[in-house]
Amino acid sequence: MDFSLSEDQLAFQQAARDFAQGEMAPHAAHWDEEKIFPRDVFLKGGELGFCGIYCPEEDGGLGLGRLDTAIILEELATACPSTAAFFSIHNMSAWMVCGWGGGEVKAEWAGALTSGQKLASYCLTEPGAGSDAGSLRTTAKLDGDHYVINGSKMFISGAGATDLLVVMTRTGKQEDGAAGITAFAIPANAAGIHYGKNETKMGWNSQPTKLISFEDVRVPAANRLGAEGEGFKIAMQGLDGGRVNIATCSIGAAQATLTLAQQYMQDRKQFGKPLAAFQALQFKLADMLTDLVAARQMVRLAASSIDTGNPEKTVYCAMAKRFATDVGFQVCNDALQLHGGYGYIREYPIERFFRDARVHQILEGTNEIMRLIVARRILEEGATEIIR
Repeated sequence: MDFSLSEDQLAFQQAARDFAQGEMAPHAAHWDEEKIFPRDVFLKGGELGFCGIYCPEEDGGLGLGRLDTAIILEELATACPSTAAFFSIHNMSAWMVCGWGGGEVKAEWAGALTSGQKLASYCLTEPGAGSDAGSLRTTAKLDGDHYVINGSKMFISGAGATDLLVVMTRTGKQEDGAAGITAFAIPANAAGIHYGKNETKMGWNSQPTKLISFEDVRVPAANRLGAEGEGFKIAMQGLDGGRVNIATCSIGAAQATLTLAQQYMQDRKQFGKPLAAFQALQFKLADMLTDLVAARQMVRLAASSIDTGNPEKTVYCAMAKRFATDVGFQVCNDALQLHGGYGYIREYPIERFFRDARVHQILEGTNEIMRLIVARRILEEGATEIIR
């Protein structure tokens, strides 16, 4: 039991743990093997509020904070990091709709998204705009009371299987950079939207990943999220929380593999005694646990910085995302090593967690970009206070 958590947080943690072990863990290997997007599980999760964790209560959400969200997502990720990550992506998209959508959009979509009856994908990355999101080229041109969308997005989680797309577009000139970006909520089946093939990936197989093309897609002006030019600000606010969420998914994966490694070391015997009797392996397990606890606390610090409106929250989130996703993957790798050859075969779940955790070091901003964010801030005059 984590005694640093409140009674309510412990209750959320237990509810998420029960859901993860009851509804996700028994099926996760099958979803991975067959590339199944488990919509029924998202609907069941929606019944518990897991599809609108930090959306306002008036929109059908739980109205919880980002620390509460991290506690819930960690438990979901101990069963299936890939599916937990899509819960995170959907939550961010739903939060944007609830936070910046107009009356018509919210009336149609808010309740459906927070309940899990409808699912949403987040569309920022483009073939030529990954880490440099401000250079995106998908355009939205005003034409009467509609915008006409043209361009493409790639590596979009859930694409082709979701109902709504939260899309970042350019309404200004290319030279306007981030200032010319505007967000829209676009029905996923709108005329002119085309989906590419489901990418063959190392992991994250329980959610499809596709390219999306927009060809003269007409979107009512009422579907704009926020004002023109506000899209980048919305995206960046979303990314602070998204980075904490994906870091949390790494913590969940690491916790699961650490538990599996601890059990395996007690059961597996070599040279006439269990692996747990060898001091070198004991030290490895001790380092894994120490690093995991440190990463978990950094993630919770970052989540709390969002909840409290800390002016340095972006830096804390970048540090937490970099540290926790690196640690999470290393713990998964060490757990696989402790399993020896058994860790490399699919009969054991270690290799699935290993594959799913690897991408966390890339998405929501690569860990190199996280280092850049932290380095730029610490080199600013008077910035040393953030490390005190």
